[in-house]
Amino acid sequence: MAGSHKAGHGRGGSRKGAAGAPPARRRRRGKLRLVLALLVSLLVLAVAGVGWLYLQLNGDIRTFDDGGVSGERPAASAKGQNVLVIGSDSRAGDNEQYGHGDGDIGRSDTAFLMHVHADHKHATAVSIPRDTLVDVPPCKLPNGTWTKTRHNVMFNSAFSVGDTAKGNPACTQNTVEKLTGLRVDHTVVVDFAGFAKMTEAVGGVQVCVPKDIYQGDLNPNLHARGERLFTKGVQEVSGQKALDYVRIRHGIGDGSDIGRIQRQQAFIASLMKKVKSQGLSPTTLFPLAKAATASMTVDPGLGSADKLISFAMSMKSIDLHNTKFVTLPWRYEGARVAIVKPQADALFAALRADRTVDGEDAGGKQEQAQAASPSPSPSAPPSGAGVSVAVYNGTTTKGLAARAADSLKAGGYTVTGTATAATQDFVHTVIEYGPGARAHADALAQRFPGALLRQAKAAGLSVILGSKYADAPADDASANNAPAAVPSEVADKARSADDNICSGLSYG
Repeated sequence: MAGSHKAGHGRGGSRKGAAGAPPARRRRRGKLRLVLALLVSLLVLAVAGVGWLYLQLNGDIRTFDDGGVSGERPAASAKGQNVLVIGSDSRAGDNEQYGHGDGDIGRSDTAFLMHVHADHKHATAVSIPRDTLVDVPPCKLPNGTWTKTRHNVMFNSAFSVGDTAKGNPACTQNTVEKLTGLRVDHTVVVDFAGFAKMTEAVGGVQVCVPKDIYQGDLNPNLHARGERLFTKGVQEVSGQKALDYVRIRHGIGDGSDIGRIQRQQAFIASLMKKVKSQGLSPTTLFPLAKAATASMTVDPGLGSADKLISFAMSMKSIDLHNTKFVTLPWRYEGARVAIVKPQADALFAALRADRTVDGEDAGGKQEQAQAASPSPSPSAPPSGAGVSVAVYNGTTTKGLAARAADSLKAGGYTVTGTATAATQDFVHTVIEYGPGARAHADALAQRFPGALLRQAKAAGLSVILGSKYADAPADDASANNAPAAVPSEVADKARSADDNICSGLSYG
């Protein structure tokens, strides 16, 4: 019996040993396991939630065919990024409930080019009036053929090339690149429905109205005063009312598109203020992201939630005061708008050089690091050493090819010959490069600001000079070192995103 007792005791001791701790310690470990299990469960739910969020956003994102983007493009640059934002007024699909017109052909109601400076602390948005007379380069049609260049036509006509409900973002991008000499890194199209839903997602946006506005002001075809849409003063608008505010032309001042552009700039600034004030938390950002992705058409480079969120987060450090809105220098030409030069050229040159509206060099850390690095020794070979290039004059200006050839030789290039191009109507300088010569073409483009790149089947490298090069001052040290600057008449009218919403508004 005693032995039985000992054996039983031994089994009891064995069970206690298996537990590895007295009852109190087992309870503590049991609680720890419960907490860990709960944390793991929460983590799984969180990851699943994020996955669901990404799936939802990815499912909503639409992209346009970038096969319509021109092969003749400005060279890529490390000096900031350029984002083209197009407002589409198509009445197709969900947009039907928001429009005040007929037809389902996509049209561009507004457009601006946002230059995000390389330091990711400054941004400059350039509004392009829809009635601006521009050259629209060849654009791809739905059937795969390409149009011919059209001269002196309205800017917003580029978006309608092909007469489709979704519009032609690639054609507008081609037009902007030709106009500015800036490479468009991303293009975003926002439609009526999406714009309205985004304003609802943030709980409304503050605007300033100079007087009472009625239905007849928004739609002159009504031939009646109609109901009052806006009461004079500061107020919050969202949905249809927000859309009415940014689209209204008639009934305020002279009813011009220029006055409307300035109100749109104030509205975008106010929207940015609202988003910043709410903070960048998932709770506030998800409704906005959901509304945005459901309404946007983007280039393939932004065609996923990862890419969109990464791009958005890259701009989170841009201060409201350092976000500037300007309008392309313009003047009236009859009922249309003409571009004022050389102010417009100077504006785009400043952005290509990554100069802010305030005249700062916003080149960012990369340029600062380069500036801090030791300069190459005088004995180091020049950047053009070992590279051969042919030079052609694509203008009627005599001696231009020789002038460029001398400059290239001074930079170490071997000029294989100079000649007159097949046609003398080139505006931008074009750099043609054969297989394997893209890197040399990019380096060569740095010597010809605003140059377009064109891939060729034949080997080698050639430069076809355009009238913009002919109009530029002859290459010398003082010209090359002179910093580009936004013209004072443009800078003085710039709007900061933190300006009072009632200030700086033009009503015609």
